[in-house]
Amino acid sequence: MVKTLLRTALLALLIALSVASAQTTLIDAVGGEFVADTSRVITLGGDLTEIVYALGEDDHLVAVDTSSIHPPEAIASLPKVGYVRRLSAEGVLSLGPTLILASADAGPPEVLAQIRQAGVSLAIVPGEDSVAGAQAKIRFLGEVFGADARAADLVRQIDLDVLEAQLYLDAIRASDTPTVMFVYARGAGTLLVSGTATSANAMIVLAGAANAVVGYEGYKPLTAEAAVSAAPDVLLLLSDGLESVGGVAGLADLPGLALTPAYENGRVVAFDDLYLLGFGPRTGEAIRDLTLALYPDAALP
Repeated sequence: MVKTLLRTALLALLIALSVASAQTTLIDAVGGEFVADTSRVITLGGDLTEIVYALGEDDHLVAVDTSSIHPPEAIASLPKVGYVRRLSAEGVLSLGPTLILASADAGPPEVLAQIRQAGVSLAIVPGEDSVAGAQAKIRFLGEVFGADARAADLVRQIDLDVLEAQLYLDAIRASDTPTVMFVYARGAGTLLVSGTATSANAMIVLAGAANAVVGYEGYKPLTAEAAVSAAPDVLLLLSDGLESVGGVAGLADLPGLALTPAYENGRVVAFDDLYLLGFGPRTGEAIRDLTLALYPDAALP
């Protein structure tokens, strides 16, 4: 009888300690407190989903948003709660999450407010579009899941990949910095060009190039006049976007692009959406690969 009572007391203590450790209170990117109960996690942002997988903590996930496209398991095996910017509180809450990890883009704000009012912990994750920003996301999620060592490994790998890209630029001693125009396309009906203060601009600069469009921040519709005036050396697109306009040949039908040095010289580069703009665990790889794509014929000394 005594032994049974001791076993029961010990089990209760272990459960209590487990619950306490699973409910650590942390501070998110906007200064809000949240309970880091990772029993049932929903990620709102493809970069966050990718980081959770890279940390090896994907068994905590019960759902993701539709911007989660890497790794493929995130698409195949988990329910989707809608697009990160157009969420429904009912759809998110119906899955019984204990913690929601949201990117800075998640919304609309009233939906996030409804989730908080329902008593579910919601954390806004750091979201700066930079190498340091990607590393901050990783460290933050490492702390949430108690995976600090793995997070440190991922941060270190980003540093190594960025260093490889920089060493390549130093080795080729490029005298001519290519100008790059990033075109966001979703069919011929949606054509936008990146100015400064975008994730696309950040990647262009990190890859040792210059944005061909610096007269405004954010995105503006593509016009023939603007394309010809910018005269980019390289056209940069997302892979799905390039496919949506008919591939490289289809660019000739878009306003002004056929008259750019980039098109005339066949300098068109395309990368996967999340890989190029996600600033997740593959940020260093993406910078390295974009650097190589922008300087493909550079002769090493």
